[in-house]
Amino acid sequence: MGIVSLARFQFAMTTVFHFFFVPFSIGTAFVVAVMESIYVRTGNSEYKKMAKFWSNVFLLSFAVGVVTGLIQEFQFGMNWSDYSRFMGDIFGAPLAFEALLSFFIESTFIGLWMFTWNKVGKGLHVFFIWMVVFGTMTSALWILAANSFMQHPVGFTIRHGRAEMVDFAALLTNKQLLFEYSHVVIGALLTGATIITGLTAFQFLKKRTISDASKQIYHKTMRLGMGMMLIFSLATMLMGDLQMKYLINEQPMKFAATEALYKTTGEHAPWTVVGIADTKTHEVKGKIEVPYMLSILSYGKTTGSVKGMEEINAEMKKKYGTEIAGHKMNYYVPVNTLFWSFRFMAGFGALMALVSIVGLVTTRKKKQSLYEHKWMLWVVALMTFTPFIANTCGWLITELGRAPWTVYGLFTIEQSVSPNVSAGSLLASNIIYFCLFTGLAIVLISLIVRFMKNDPEEYAAAESESKATDPFAKGAF
Repeated sequence: MGIVSLARFQFAMTTVFHFFFVPFSIGTAFVVAVMESIYVRTGNSEYKKMAKFWSNVFLLSFAVGVVTGLIQEFQFGMNWSDYSRFMGDIFGAPLAFEALLSFFIESTFIGLWMFTWNKVGKGLHVFFIWMVVFGTMTSALWILAANSFMQHPVGFTIRHGRAEMVDFAALLTNKQLLFEYSHVVIGALLTGATIITGLTAFQFLKKRTISDASKQIYHKTMRLGMGMMLIFSLATMLMGDLQMKYLINEQPMKFAATEALYKTTGEHAPWTVVGIADTKTHEVKGKIEVPYMLSILSYGKTTGSVKGMEEINAEMKKKYGTEIAGHKMNYYVPVNTLFWSFRFMAGFGALMALVSIVGLVTTRKKKQSLYEHKWMLWVVALMTFTPFIANTCGWLITELGRAPWTVYGLFTIEQSVSPNVSAGSLLASNIIYFCLFTGLAIVLISLIVRFMKNDPEEYAAAESESKATDPFAKGAF
């Protein structure tokens, strides 16, 4: 592998692993905040026990997310220094807001929230956790503002070979940011709800004996989690649909690749359900098509032509040239990766919606049949992992679909790599990061599994005896 390939692999590895924990922590913080809010509103102590119990999962995800975020920023400076020089004036501003404002809010209010249970009023305490939620969501806003500029540059001018910001407001009103932020944050809320629901199902499967009090708490958790799963899965699909329609004109190559579309369609565009694209012959083998459906999905009507990648590639060569900075340009993107990533992302989103509907029906008060069938609990439990797959597929579409650009239409991947980094140093750092990430994953999973040996009632009893007042103390796990 060459320097560019190794640098890209490292960026992909650090980004994907970090993004496991961004929606994880945003979503679980929100779910815990809702639980505590219900407790404050109703006075039902079961919701307080729920909030305190599941907060440990949130805190672990947040801690690992901070570590992986630091590693990701480090590899920017090491592997992508020319990109940093080109984009520093613009990328630096939202990152500064993220660190100085959002992360400050998160870390401050997490501390206040963790150590002030029963020491401040209920209203003030729940305010602390909602400030944590606010911090996590604004943190995502600043990061996605920078990423949205890379997808659709606005509010800048080119001076001395660098992109310099001339309109900060344009960065925040970028239409790309509207769709990207909405889709990512709602997806994060879906992630939190699904993880809590799935882990609850695992509790029913793993525990031989559960006290009636803990069963009642788990039942309430399951109902609340599935209700949020249904709402956020439908909202995520809606925002995803709007975002894809936006890409038809803004990033047509990305859109065409998600449909494995090489040739421009006629007025009645069929939708390819499955198929394998041959990147040499530009044919899609073994495809199954639904007539008119791509026109309907793209324009909301049965008529409407969609440009194919061949035509788009020719247009981009005419606009940007056949050679940039000494590199011959080909504007095709990894079509099979995007095609299948889109189908996995959308498919898992629909599956989460379906499971939540069935779960709500089978856990209703009159007939709680879900708990009587082990196979149904296994289906819900395995949903724990689906948001990680769907989120990863979404980011593959977002990032790989922008190729060959780091900043769309302005700066290419080959131009962005550090000029002095060696293949040896990249290989060594890739191995180190992979081992580090593997170790972090093992530690996180082990701690969650160890913690989940408790039940909410047991955990509350341990706290009342002052055995686990610190969520990271030995008694908590």
